[in-house]
Amino acid sequence: MAVRTETHDRVLLARIERAEKRNAIDEATARGIDDALNRFQDDPGLWAAVLTGTPELFCAGTDIVAGPGEPTARGGPYGVIRRDHTKPLIAAVEGLALGGGFEIAMACDLVVASTTASFGLPETRRGLVANSGALLRAARCLPRNVARELLITGTRLDGRRAYDIGFVNRLTEPGGAVEGALELAAEIAESSPAAVSATLQALEEQWARDEQEGWAATARAERRIAAGPDKQEGLDAFAAKRSPRWRDPAS
Repeated sequence: MAVRTETHDRVLLARIERAEKRNAIDEATARGIDDALNRFQDDPGLWAAVLTGTPELFCAGTDIVAGPGEPTARGGPYGVIRRDHTKPLIAAVEGLALGGGFEIAMACDLVVASTTASFGLPETRRGLVANSGALLRAARCLPRNVARELLITGTRLDGRRAYDIGFVNRLTEPGGAVEGALELAAEIAESSPAAVSATLQALEEQWARDEQEGWAATARAERRIAAGPDKQEGLDAFAAKRSPRWRDPAS
């Protein structure tokens, strides 16, 4: 199974387990995440959830070869990116969270990461635009200029700096992200689940209009890239493990 679940009292822990593919998301993995989070949302006895990867790696984003599969009915891309949050979801990050992996973390309500964590959005280096939420969420989750830098340079943000600028809620020693996330989830479970749910939904309602506009802007950016040669050149260069040869936009 690409996604394995276990319960800890009132907390669901979902692990993405495709280490041989750097936990990249294919259709089976997206369905696994969707199934796990549907179970979480539908079970009144589960009050918080933790989504993580393997001990060395969170998620490298889309499986470039296989593709991520179709968006799910309740979760959207990857089974989580456009999911309505009525209960708190915590990302527990060890190692790389790149592209869609970073966007999964941004789609969660809280983030616990170890000092090994490294967040990045390499899409522009491949002739692409981030299309799973970063164009609308990065500037909400990060200082605006940091978000802009990550989006247009493809450089990475390490766990310590991500904590210092407020994206990561709690920073742990290497190997401690899941334990830290479970501790945070247990603290949440001390609160009224009805009050927590009402709070999350009130926040989501305030952001709903910005989200709609952000998804529309993302779609426009994707169409611009699809109309030119850079997308194919970026993918070809990535597959060939060479530097891309970009064209002058005016040529």
